[in-house]
Amino acid sequence: MPTMHEVDYEIIGDDMQFVRIILDPGEAVVAEAGGMMYLEDGIQMDTVFGDGSQPNQDFIGKLMGAGKRLLTGESLFMTVYHNEARERKVVAFAAPYPGKIEPLDLSQLGGEIIAQKDSFLAAAKGVSIGIAFQRRFGVGLFGGEGFIMQRLTGDGWAFVHAGGTLEKRTLTSGETLRVDTGCLVALQPSVSYDIQYVGKLKTAIFGGEGLFYATLRGPGTVWLQSLPFSRLASRIYAAAPQAGGRRREEGSLLGGLGNLLDGDGQ
Repeated sequence: MPTMHEVDYEIIGDDMQFVRIILDPGEAVVAEAGGMMYLEDGIQMDTVFGDGSQPNQDFIGKLMGAGKRLLTGESLFMTVYHNEARERKVVAFAAPYPGKIEPLDLSQLGGEIIAQKDSFLAAAKGVSIGIAFQRRFGVGLFGGEGFIMQRLTGDGWAFVHAGGTLEKRTLTSGETLRVDTGCLVALQPSVSYDIQYVGKLKTAIFGGEGLFYATLRGPGTVWLQSLPFSRLASRIYAAAPQAGGRRREEGSLLGGLGNLLDGDGQ
């Protein structure tokens, strides 16, 4: 049976956070490539096939696990950071864009959390990082970011990132909540999740919120983000001059003055 490393941590910052994970000698943490901010001398980096949660698993088992990760759009490999020194050492992981880092103690959450595939940041070694398919076809066809999600299982700490501001909500049995699919960060498996049509064509076309939303039904806890990365990226792209973006106030006196000041009026 895999053992979870009991890591300590400290979250630093407000809107652009990073997490400092303090490792005792022999302890390790696993993370996706590209998230590491810094590491102290004595921390050894190793690339592993899959998530490294079952080191004694045979090659076929590891291949199956890594293949499932490939379906989520993630790499077949992950990076393990383990402390080879004789004293405590620190490795830090940074959030990829403004938001909040949420520590999840899986031992206090039933041993399993389902998270958006882009929200996972790092976890204590021993936590299994797999995939969770939604049962309903509608979720797969229209869910976008919410169709194939990551399943985090174990009894150690896992760290996820939420864009913008994070809200944690506990739903009672039968209580429902409708959210934008991109705003869902994580949920307990006891929460049912489906995609539904907004119901009115006019609302869908002119409301600006899309044709579908996610319906969450309790009991259980869900974590929501106010700024999905897809929303942030689309706004930046739409405003970029290279993409034909234009000032909202163009055509007005204010817009003309702004163009003269920054050289757009030449």
